[in-house]
Amino acid sequence: QSLSTGMAVAGVLVLARSVRMTTKFTRASDIPVGFVEKNVKLRGRLHHITEKGLEVEHIPISVPFVTSIQRKWQSKGLLLVRLAGVELAPSGMAWLQQELKPKQIIWFQLLGREDLALECLVLVNKGRFLSVCLNEEILRQGLGRTAPIEGLHHDSRLYWKLHKRLLQAELKALKKSKGIWREESYSERIRDCISSNKFIQTLKQLVNWLRGS
Repeated sequence: QSLSTGMAVAGVLVLARSVRMTTKFTRASDIPVGFVEKNVKLRGRLHHITEKGLEVEHIPISVPFVTSIQRKWQSKGLLLVRLAGVELAPSGMAWLQQELKPKQIIWFQLLGREDLALECLVLVNKGRFLSVCLNEEILRQGLGRTAPIEGLHHDSRLYWKLHKRLLQAELKALKKSKGIWREESYSERIRDCISSNKFIQTLKQLVNWLRGS
């Protein structure tokens, strides 16, 4: 009898775990604290790219019987996923809109939860065995700047490990003068100086007046 009771309890625990893993999360607050603390990686389908972040439909793990039951009462909604540790430049937003396709499958690793948004590392598959971290790629292309990783303790080992990776990606763009780090050429600087010179501006106004008269 004790054996059967033990097996029943074990079955309930396994079922409870399965329910949590197969639950479709439609709000950031629905995600268990343990998932965030353990930096669980979730899968989702991209819907929109906004100034606040990526709007993603969570795709839970599919388990026979359990999934079919859950679909009947699961609500609809999108998760707001932000690129942790990255301050996007306007060119970075345009790059994301060009690179990512609607309904594209992405993976997002939970790092923190702030208000209604999730701070994540966002991964995109590039082939069967290759994936790209968008957080690093944006910095590598010079399309943004590094920022504090919200949701992670600043004295944690993971924080500094990830922050180091992001800084290294940003440094590559800085060394190659890419994106926002691109330095103006000598001729561009001379042209800007001339165009901003008050005497040149007055002379242009005079020429335009003479032409008009």
